[in-house]
Amino acid sequence: MNLEELRRQIDAIDDKLLKLLNERIQVVQKVGEFKHRTGTAIYRPEREKEIIERLVKENEGPLTKEAIEAIFLEIFAVARNFEQPQRVAYLGPEGSFTHQAAENRFGAMSEYIPLHSIPAVFKAVHADRARFAVVPIENNSNGFVGETLDELAKTDLKIVAELYMPIHHSFVTKAPSLQAIKRIYSKDIAFNQCRSFLLEHELDTIDYVPVESTAKAARLAAEDLESAAICSHIAAKLYRVPIMFENIEDNHKNRTRFIILSDFENAPSGADKTSILAKLSDRPGSLYEFLQSFHEANVNLKKIESRPAMEESGFDYWFYIDFEGHKDEPHIRELFEKHRDEIKYLGSYVQNG
Repeated sequence: MNLEELRRQIDAIDDKLLKLLNERIQVVQKVGEFKHRTGTAIYRPEREKEIIERLVKENEGPLTKEAIEAIFLEIFAVARNFEQPQRVAYLGPEGSFTHQAAENRFGAMSEYIPLHSIPAVFKAVHADRARFAVVPIENNSNGFVGETLDELAKTDLKIVAELYMPIHHSFVTKAPSLQAIKRIYSKDIAFNQCRSFLLEHELDTIDYVPVESTAKAARLAAEDLESAAICSHIAAKLYRVPIMFENIEDNHKNRTRFIILSDFENAPSGADKTSILAKLSDRPGSLYEFLQSFHEANVNLKKIESRPAMEESGFDYWFYIDFEGHKDEPHIRELFEKHRDEIKYLGSYVQNG
């Protein structure tokens, strides 16, 4: 079989795929009409998880689980835009890692609104300028993002999904060689995270130019032919700067957890995580007694982090807590009732990490 015959086979398969995708969208539009009539949320992470798990189980290869997830997440994102156009606010600028996380979940067709601060991202959804907010909440190297925890304490929005994303840095340049590079643009933290790479390639003696974002670094490198940038893959793509080296970070296990917020609540999926803020009385044993209730209810705590309560004077604290389960499960409902004056509910969502 020659190359032309193989290409004809691919064309025939693509024709079938196109027909099937159009049929799927027609059914999705009917689902959208039903959801509009009943006021049901368009984005259902638990349903998407169910579909992917079923397809992975049915899969006979050669597609991997990761390939199936990548393909169908984009199909889901396109379908949601047929149900209702998606506007997504995120911590910008364009080309940031948060932008990359947002596109990972909402695809190429959604409308994205980059904003300069985490409070501005929350405000965009409150003001109905966006349907969803995407913000970082923690990094496994640098810990929690305090500003996100502060905004969660103030908001009525709910966490509807989470995403753990590897943070990979790329070395990008329009220069013809390493020797032609006279300066490197990036954030201070990115220079530190890529120190070994810079030393190994003898780039520690040229000028490092710190800028406010890796996205801006990529934009500057696109305009400066004697420079390079350390930035995200999406920033290199956005500003069309060739990638010379990928995954140059010292810690290849570096991950950031992002949360997606909106104004609805998820149905139980059977594999959920719930997030809360707990404001406890300032007396000996209050935290112990609070956590003991979770132990007695056989609830598995995933994370606990203290944070100063910004609206209070002195040094009062909120405790941010993640635990397994959905708020509508009977034993979780009992916990919430027992501690109703101490708990601020932040959301139940499919566990993804």
